[in-house]
Amino acid sequence: MTPNAASASSGSSGPSRRSFLASTAVASVAVAGGMPLLAACGGSDSGSGGGSSGDKGAAKLLPTFVASNVVTPDIPSKYGSSMGFTSKLDLASLKTSVPKKLGKGGKVTVMSPFWGSPPKQDNAYYRAMNDLIGVDVQWQNQDGNTYDQKLGAVLASSDVPDVVVIPNWNMGGKIPTAIIGKFADLGPYLSGDKVKDYPNLAAIPTDAWRRCIFGGKLRGLPMPASYVTNIVPLYRKDIFDKEGYQVPRSADEFLSLAKEITNAKAKRWACMDMKWTAWQMFSVLSGSEKPLGWNLVDGKLVNRIETDEYLEAIEWTRKLFAAGVVHPDAKLGKNAPDPGPKFAAGEFLIYAQDISQWWSRTAEQATQNPDYKIWGMDVYAHDGGDPQVWAEQPAGIFAFINKKASESVIRDALAVANVTAAPYGTKEYMLTNYGPEGTDYTVKDGVPAKTTQGNNEVLNAYVMIASPAPTIAHPDFPEVAKAQVLWQQRMGSFTKKSSFFGQMITEPSRYTNLMNDFEQLEDDITRGRKKISDMQQAVSDWKSKGGDKLRDWYMKLLDDNGSAS
Repeated sequence: MTPNAASASSGSSGPSRRSFLASTAVASVAVAGGMPLLAACGGSDSGSGGGSSGDKGAAKLLPTFVASNVVTPDIPSKYGSSMGFTSKLDLASLKTSVPKKLGKGGKVTVMSPFWGSPPKQDNAYYRAMNDLIGVDVQWQNQDGNTYDQKLGAVLASSDVPDVVVIPNWNMGGKIPTAIIGKFADLGPYLSGDKVKDYPNLAAIPTDAWRRCIFGGKLRGLPMPASYVTNIVPLYRKDIFDKEGYQVPRSADEFLSLAKEITNAKAKRWACMDMKWTAWQMFSVLSGSEKPLGWNLVDGKLVNRIETDEYLEAIEWTRKLFAAGVVHPDAKLGKNAPDPGPKFAAGEFLIYAQDISQWWSRTAEQATQNPDYKIWGMDVYAHDGGDPQVWAEQPAGIFAFINKKASESVIRDALAVANVTAAPYGTKEYMLTNYGPEGTDYTVKDGVPAKTTQGNNEVLNAYVMIASPAPTIAHPDFPEVAKAQVLWQQRMGSFTKKSSFFGQMITEPSRYTNLMNDFEQLEDDITRGRKKISDMQQAVSDWKSKGGDKLRDWYMKLLDDNGSAS
């Protein structure tokens, strides 16, 4: 990615994948990996009854993994991290990962969410991609902010495009059932050694493919993500160094430092809402995707909201607000403005956000604020020991092919995916992510920069079909790329997979809204509007209203399919 891409942003109440994608920096999802999703469901065996992709027979559906040897990363993946590239870009040394066109010249229609103004179909980027692939891809881009409405209407009709992209957060309601009813089984083309016809797809990690099983069939093409938590406590290292502040190594040290930093009269506060960091410090089970925080503990299935760690994390976050060390904007929750400008102005020094902002905030300030340096804190356990953080899901955006599509259309769609999944350092990757050289981007001193035309054309289109294994590469700021990957590796060494890791879960519809009010209640408690006792009562109500029955349902999944951990 280059400084030309818009930076990621979201409100201070918590990171949002949707606002990140809406920033039009979608290509950096492929480069920097994913972040926790705020709502998700999966495939099911029967629409209202729910189901899982973790069936014991799933292994035979999965594509054979064949690591790519086309390009060697500067920093190999370790402990679930992204792979990293820190070298300058040399166009003359770009590799070829697709030596011959696999497309047969057919037309493939694709519906995908889009943030921003879609370019016209006949533009230089689309023409170059279609020529490289050998397929006439016709885009039916839809407003990403209202995509769920359009998606529901299209899948309920008989006029479904050849390929439909569906993010996890749009898989509520009847969508999982529609996925099973409307989209093709890709097993005959990709399961086992069949995937070797598409080498770049074969190099996608198996964990990501497992998330593509819906209704007992391999139906999706994934956008893989690192399973290491992508939420980083980002801080102003330049100001820390100037003032002599030390990175805190425990919850108590964080609060003490926050009080030292804060001077409300001088318009400086320590941080924004640190709830997501609290989850990490107190080892709270991940609750950003279904299965929402379930794990087997000493033979009993427990939800995150039932644990002492959950309440302790909320209480610590409440202490930060009560101490007055949190920037006033954070009290606005989801209505808070983009924190970037006030972070750059030094109004607060720490905030928890997606790892992609480590680069994007650096890039946006590089020319106007040369002293500015954003860095990522390591997370420690609340008592100062080694942390234990929980793995996120290894894929969150999927492309599906119409069940009515002919074999030639399916093959052409897979040819598209095989190009878009090309690894960094290849000609196919550069075209997918930057467009044609000289038209959509230029390279100076080994750093690619999009032109105005490139910024208008090379947006969230082809990258949504399929992506390579998680990769971080910033030729403009290689030291940031290196630091991001090493941060992931340090955190990855303390990362544990829950019992349902990698499974695509659809809960029975009667439990769909059971957890809806908890995020708001968390924020009400941390901001002093409600008490911890209100959460304890909410958990009691949750159990009686269906939580205990949902526990039994998940337990049966474990009995039937086994645990991932």
